[in-house]
Amino acid sequence: MNMVTGAYGYIGRYITRHLLDSGQAVKTITTHTDKPNPFGEAVLAFPYNFDRLDRLTESLRGAEVLYNTYWIRFEHGGATFSGAVQNTRTLFECAKRAGVRRIVHISVTHPDLDSDLPYYRGKALQERSLEDIGLPYSIVRPTLVFGVEDILVNNIAWLMRTFPLFPIFGSGEYRLQPVYVGDLAQIAVEEGLAPGTRVIDAVGPESFSFEQMVRLMGRYLKPELRYMHMPAWLGVELGRIIGLAVGDVILTNDEAQGLMEERLTSSQPPNGCTKFSEWIASHKDKIGLSYTSELKRHFNWKPKPDDK
Repeated sequence: MNMVTGAYGYIGRYITRHLLDSGQAVKTITTHTDKPNPFGEAVLAFPYNFDRLDRLTESLRGAEVLYNTYWIRFEHGGATFSGAVQNTRTLFECAKRAGVRRIVHISVTHPDLDSDLPYYRGKALQERSLEDIGLPYSIVRPTLVFGVEDILVNNIAWLMRTFPLFPIFGSGEYRLQPVYVGDLAQIAVEEGLAPGTRVIDAVGPESFSFEQMVRLMGRYLKPELRYMHMPAWLGVELGRIIGLAVGDVILTNDEAQGLMEERLTSSQPPNGCTKFSEWIASHKDKIGLSYTSELKRHFNWKPKPDDK
């Protein structure tokens, strides 16, 4: 039996599908147990219950491997990075009490305890919590994760389709190595079977500058699109204004700075096989058709009448 956090979401959904397809049993812990279950009766769902450790421990009981994707992209309402770090520690402690034998934790490339970017510092603190817990583990650090359900890549495509001009922060020469979410899921599941303690990156086979990547997308999505270089602070402010119009947070300062600091790269040889250039060519008619809201997906989700 495997426990996957967030099996109704993005990365967790792909990990769950990969496990089910390989004949393994799965249950999930999720923020919204009332969301439509894409796996039907194949996956039993439990709430996180961070404030009820007995219940959280009991929901984890029987799982041999915990695949953890829990994190927040930005602070909102009562959700904070420090709270997410504490919740992660609680989850790991309950997993140990429940008899989980191994934890596979999805992190990010270049987490940093000394970073002035709360997102990357928080990711490093998550990893430290796992190191302290005393269970065998794998930490998988993906670069920029892409897929049809991805928020960032989809909304870049939406911006391209919606506006005549696309902003490029600074020089646009900072690099990234996008990895397909299905490849990340396969890597994570393989780590569930690995011995000992391991820390690896999940890296796609191609490397782009940011400008190369968005121009590649634009060539397929909107060939007449124009591009404009601007300071990062101006781009974030522009994103904030558009975010107000769509009722969401389009881009955070941590995301912009992390991108420009080349945190979405790796010195490790690629272990993903899906090329972003081929994926965007085959999915050009599927992404960016509508805006995907982080707030609606993760914070303000409410069931529709036909979801009940």
